[in-house]
Amino acid sequence: MSFATGLLCRECGTAYPTEARYSCDFCFGPLEVSYDLAAAKDAVTRESIMDGPNSIWRYGALLPDPGVKPVDLGAGWTPLRRASRLAEVLGVEELWLKDDTRNPTGSFKDRVVSVALSSARRLGFTTAACASTGNLATSVAAHAAFIGWPSVTLIPSDLEKSKIAMTAIFGGTVLGVEGNYDDVNRLCVELVAEHPDWAFANVNMRPYYAEGSKTLAYEIAEQLGWRAPDQVVVPVASGSQLTKVAKGFHEFIDLGLVDGAAPVLFGAQATGCSPIATAFTQGAEYITPQRPNTIARSLAIGNPADGPYVLDELRRNGGDCGSVPDEEILECIGLLAKTEGVFAETAGGVTIASLRQMIQRGTINPHKSIVAIISGHGLKTLDAVVDSAVVSSTIQPSLAAAEEALRFHQLVAAS
Repeated sequence: MSFATGLLCRECGTAYPTEARYSCDFCFGPLEVSYDLAAAKDAVTRESIMDGPNSIWRYGALLPDPGVKPVDLGAGWTPLRRASRLAEVLGVEELWLKDDTRNPTGSFKDRVVSVALSSARRLGFTTAACASTGNLATSVAAHAAFIGWPSVTLIPSDLEKSKIAMTAIFGGTVLGVEGNYDDVNRLCVELVAEHPDWAFANVNMRPYYAEGSKTLAYEIAEQLGWRAPDQVVVPVASGSQLTKVAKGFHEFIDLGLVDGAAPVLFGAQATGCSPIATAFTQGAEYITPQRPNTIARSLAIGNPADGPYVLDELRRNGGDCGSVPDEEILECIGLLAKTEGVFAETAGGVTIASLRQMIQRGTINPHKSIVAIISGHGLKTLDAVVDSAVVSSTIQPSLAAAEEALRFHQLVAAS
């Protein structure tokens, strides 16, 4: 049973039924799903959640109505890892990694797509579609294949080859657009009007799609023993993930499932596409769009839809937003792998590098608990590391050659 009651304009508060609508007729503000939390309080308990499946749908009562059954590839319930070795390097006391590399297609996008296509099927759509920087396209194509739907995904034509392959393998139509993500997104908005039976996950289904990100907060709280951490670092592209993680923590607190205060949230962006971090640092009220130029392509959205709401969240609660160059992103992909055995895509490098940056400038408290969200697997962005992550030596098949190479690398490591 879902306690969703409809859609609500985030600007003027106008209410709408749960239909395929993403902007307000009166003020053109974005819509989000609303819930009857008062009614949910009697029905949604720790026990009822723990009796649910090991996927995001254990929280189905707090997600949009999926109809007869959800489109569920098993997204969610990913590990929350205590990162003691990385914590020591960064000089913090309690660090956790929310490891969303473990989702079915290797990124957190499986959470949002599962929710979006569940609502799309309930509403009578027949084709899955999206605008994407890569991870969303892969997830949409996979979930569409799972339910026997055709898919149409639009991506920048210069996307990493690994992400293109991971999307195309599911058999849908993949269109490479000559331009950046913002160009792709504008084209998809036009296509919505021409194809009314297509469910664009992050356009006409956006209110439902966005709700999937809340489950990160739900899982973190549950996996920490029904408590909220003090601080959470979230990679930022459109900004929707950060605002929905905030919403998730507040909903659990309102329902009495978690005691205490909600965590302070911190954003993470690449300097080559950092419109939110720039606005935050400059004290600006509005986001100035940027043309992306970074290896962190999954975060390369120059005109983020939820940017103003991210600024509000950060400023209202004492957060911050990191902005890190590509060389630090690559360094921190390696740092995460070498200390914790987690291979993250470039967005993960942004998260860890931004965490380090904000610790160093004193906005993240090293003595309070921290959760860093690792949103995608490194296999998705092999292009970024393939030239530096290579064999240590190429040797002849002999013991002497092996011993000589080992002595050499031991000397190098010791120097």
